[in-house]
Amino acid sequence: MLYGLVLSLVLGFAIGWIMCKLVTLICSSKDRRTTNRFFGAAQIFGAAAMSFMHGAQDGQKFIGVLFLGIAFSNGQSSVTGMTIPVWLMLLCSIIMALGTSVGGEKIIKSVGMDMVKLEKYQGFSADLAAAFCLLLSSLFGIPVSTTHTKTSAIMGVGAVKRLSAINLGVVKDMVLTWIFTFPGCGLISFVVAKIFIAVF
Repeated sequence: MLYGLVLSLVLGFAIGWIMCKLVTLICSSKDRRTTNRFFGAAQIFGAAAMSFMHGAQDGQKFIGVLFLGIAFSNGQSSVTGMTIPVWLMLLCSIIMALGTSVGGEKIIKSVGMDMVKLEKYQGFSADLAAAFCLLLSSLFGIPVSTTHTKTSAIMGVGAVKRLSAINLGVVKDMVLTWIFTFPGCGLISFVVAKIFIAVF
């Protein structure tokens, strides 16, 4: 778990920085209005790539937990040979899409405006960098967090201009939230498991 977290942060930041630096160098002699139009459209591609890779990483975690629940509730002690039903994949996709649409705006504002004020080319660079990191992690079977990868990619993109472009106050609040998530989830899981044991 810790290995995946560190890898998410390091890879995301490094590849975000490299990707944005490349984009900056390639477009340095181009007309600003032309590049703005291009990256406005290119962001759609970047967001689609990011969305696909989000399903390849975080989406698999939801499916895995629900799939185990289905197997165990049917009295099976193993999932060997079982196939994940299509309806479960669709259900997880719909739930993730609903969650993003409900809480996504506040997160986007915090990360894409308060933490680093992103321009269009930076948003594209961050999406592409994070999607590439998640692709590498998926190919090598390393479970990482989409949130950590994308956030660190945005920090890497912001660092291309200057480190002071990153609002460290927002970063500190985010890191504290990540740290407290682990014991919080563990405690809630413990309580829920105890309730289930007592009831069933």
